Amino acid sequence: MFVAYTVVSILLAIGLTFSAYLFVTRDPNPRIVETLNTVQVPKSMYAPLAALKFAGALGLLIGIFWRPLGIAAAIGLVLYFLGAVIFHLRVKDTKGAGSPAVLTLAFVALLLLGTASA
Repeated sequence: MFVAYTVVSILLAIGLTFSAYLFVTRDPNPRIVETLNTVQVPKSMYAPLAALKFAGALGLLIGIFWRPLGIAAAIGLVLYFLGAVIFHLRVKDTKGAGSPAVLTLAFVALLLLGTASA
């Protein structure tokens, strides 16, 4: 279980870091900005949302060695992506809700792995 937890934590942390980088730069993928505009996220929230993703990625990586932080990071990321799903559904963007829903489930799975191997 520990190996699975470690691999999944590292992969999700890499994905979160890349996603946060795209939030901060906004240049490499204008689709991200379009999606954020669709769900009515104010531009003033881009940096705080990126910071939450960076913090979550760091928490997952440190959580490999200190499990309580990894579990706390996974809980925070479940709530983050659940909030993203709610934002998409709030504006009736069911097509866009799929990706954050899958990520919510991925972090729930990581949370289960983390608690099972603690």
